[in-house]
Amino acid sequence: MPRTKGDHEARRRAVSEAVWQVMAARGFAGLTLRAVATELGATTGLLTHYFPTKRALLDYALDLLEQRTLARPRRRPGTGLAGLRDALLDILPLTPEATDRNRIWVSSWDAALCDPALSAEYARKYAASRDRLRERVAAAQELGELPPGDPGSVAAAAQSFVLGLVVQALFAPAEFPPGRQVELLDGYLDGLAAGSGPGAAPRHAPEPGPGAPGPER
Repeated sequence: MPRTKGDHEARRRAVSEAVWQVMAARGFAGLTLRAVATELGATTGLLTHYFPTKRALLDYALDLLEQRTLARPRRRPGTGLAGLRDALLDILPLTPEATDRNRIWVSSWDAALCDPALSAEYARKYAASRDRLRERVAAAQELGELPPGDPGSVAAAAQSFVLGLVVQALFAPAEFPPGRQVELLDGYLDGLAAGSGPGAAPRHAPEPGPGAPGPER
């Protein structure tokens, strides 16, 4: 009997799930047609119908990663500083699902760094993420919850902090369990609110009093 459109879509969903499971377990380095076929319980010959080349499989995996990242459940954003905190918490590997997603993202960096087109695309994605964080920083500044300063610089520093924390948590999960990740993020935001965190507006040193030594010239 001829296959229906529903059969085709069901097969694509099964292939998508197999690709996702392989990436979560083995990263991009372990993403091969053979590994996906084994996960799916099929032959590599069947998969070549979907992925005639390794590059086709890689492109599909990156598209799938992007789709799942955009579709992931997010916290209802708060206002001001709470909104910035919510956005940063959504990035951290605080659940098994978020951990898998972050493992896949980090493992995909190697593929992106080896491909100029992919590298440029990743740079665009992270720049877009900074823009979204910048909007939340600016909102917190308007409410007086963050000191004045360049919201773009604050957003860049916040993104750098949270991505660094992601890497630490992935490589040393026992040292950076979810509770500690949240504690470190809150400490970072407390410093930012106090004007002492990275990316905060620089404090100007007081003018030296009479007789006080000036800067060396």
